[in-house]
Amino acid sequence: MRKGVVLLLAAAVIFSLISFVHPASASGRTVFVAPIENEVERGLASFLQRTINEAEESGAETIVFELDTPGGLVDAAEDIGEIFSDTDLEIIAYVNPNAISAGAYIALNADKIFFSDNGKMGAAAVITSSGGDADLKAQSNWLAAMTNAAVNAGKDPEIAAAMVDSSVAIPGIVEDGELLTLTPSVAEEVEYSEGTVNSIDDLLTALGYEDAEVINLEPTFLENVARFITNPIVVPILLSIASIGLVVELYSPGFGVAGTMGFVALMMFFFGHLVAGLAGLEVVILLLIGIALIIAEFFVPGGILGIAGIAAVIASILLAGNSIVYMGIALSIAILAGVIGMVIMVKFLGKNLHLLKKIILSDSTSTDSGYVSNVNRHELIGQIGKTRTALRPSGTIIIADERIDAVSEGSYIDKDKDVKVVKVEGSRIVVREVN
Repeated sequence: MRKGVVLLLAAAVIFSLISFVHPASASGRTVFVAPIENEVERGLASFLQRTINEAEESGAETIVFELDTPGGLVDAAEDIGEIFSDTDLEIIAYVNPNAISAGAYIALNADKIFFSDNGKMGAAAVITSSGGDADLKAQSNWLAAMTNAAVNAGKDPEIAAAMVDSSVAIPGIVEDGELLTLTPSVAEEVEYSEGTVNSIDDLLTALGYEDAEVINLEPTFLENVARFITNPIVVPILLSIASIGLVVELYSPGFGVAGTMGFVALMMFFFGHLVAGLAGLEVVILLLIGIALIIAEFFVPGGILGIAGIAAVIASILLAGNSIVYMGIALSIAILAGVIGMVIMVKFLGKNLHLLKKIILSDSTSTDSGYVSNVNRHELIGQIGKTRTALRPSGTIIIADERIDAVSEGSYIDKDKDVKVVKVEGSRIVVREVN
């Protein structure tokens, strides 16, 4: 009896501790809060999809995404917009403080938008990686995407158009020649914002979730690594390191530091795209097949296996991202870096072997080093020897006790016949029978 009472008391204590650590909300409602920070790239979509999946599994009603982004890739933003539209959860965008460019598109795909006191949303013109204006086709596509997102959200599409196109003027809002960037007050005026709040707590109160259980999600370490690796600036750098490492390794005996760096860079590239959900198992299989074919080339002559292996590796890189065009550009940059690296290695640094003697194979079989492909025995011309074997027309002769391979001028010469050297052509010594 006493033992049962002790067990009940212990269970009560444990239950109270669990309730203290994870208090249940008074309303029984759950809200997820997650950040959308830094540049918008393909790896971000993986984290947002995980957040939505966990919220759906936990029975949450709403997800608040706190935006602080300067923008990023257009196609990545469109992917995120599709993720938002595919869920039945209420999506809240909290602009704190920046939803610029692609961030503005993400906010437009939310069910509601709130601003912080210093929030900004807009300036969504398409620019290239070099900072210039994109071509008309890309601009037209992005303009349609922004206006469609506004229409689907029940907002004025002209406001969204003014964020993309500087020629769109709205009296009292934005002048001709300027891109529209909404401030909190203007956003409320044009009904792009549900209100201005100072914090997440104030936002939850405004939504009626002040008593709800709030679950904050952050990207995991691997997701952060994947976001970094899939960044449009980092991808060509990793591929260039892999390309240059391969080039240096071709000039190096054995497998050294350069080859290791190139291999690690290539593995990081595929690891990041796998974690981000951009590459599947088929890409890994194609990569392994390519590597296996390249290794097989060292044992099977012909070159076909090597070419097929390189083609498989290139195909796996192109398929690792969700845009073959973008991956093709990154791969072209890497190949160019490899070619430049090869030129530098051969043309410039190859002359300063004291700098690279530990990684560059500097030995050569040149004539200056005493290496020759054959010895010209011109001193044998006119000398008399005796056939050691029959010449049919080639065989062996003896001159001054030295065995020498020789050929006749074309006729058969029997063994133990006197012969005279009449011609020396490289390693070919021609003799004639002496009567």
